[in-house]
Amino acid sequence: MEKVKQFIDNDTISGLMAYDVVIERSDSGMLVAKLTAPVMRTVDDQDSTMLEFPKGFKAYMFEGGDTTPSSMIRGDYGVNYEKKELVVAKHNVVVENLKTQEVLETEMLFWNQKKKKIYTSSLVKISSPDKIIFGDSLTANENFSRREIFGIRATIELNEDE
Repeated sequence: MEKVKQFIDNDTISGLMAYDVVIERSDSGMLVAKLTAPVMRTVDDQDSTMLEFPKGFKAYMFEGGDTTPSSMIRGDYGVNYEKKELVVAKHNVVVENLKTQEVLETEMLFWNQKKKKIYTSSLVKISSPDKIIFGDSLTANENFSRREIFGIRATIELNEDE
């Protein structure tokens, strides 16, 4: 019986698994972010808790009490370092400003929630309704409305008449 008690005792569980997860973050009663994921695993170590999203995630940002999101970040894999307030997204990462219809595509992205910044040192592709930009790396605010692209390789102007 003692072995069974040890097995189910919460203090001995080093990680938990959850399915069809929805996490909402609010500030002063207003929704500021919403994360959805098919699978979430918690991993506790000595310093903090890490949330892992091995089957991918989507995170939506909301501004000024709006009920529709202003931007979205998704990836095929993600890790949230809770104490550092840092999310690392990998594989087919997409950031979309839903108001301007601008889309960032990259393979790895860091999201510093404390500073409300996203950044990558991986190749980036930014698509907007009128052009496509390719670059070596990027820093931006989390809603992707202001950004700096480093090592621009190409800018392709899109013309609807052609």
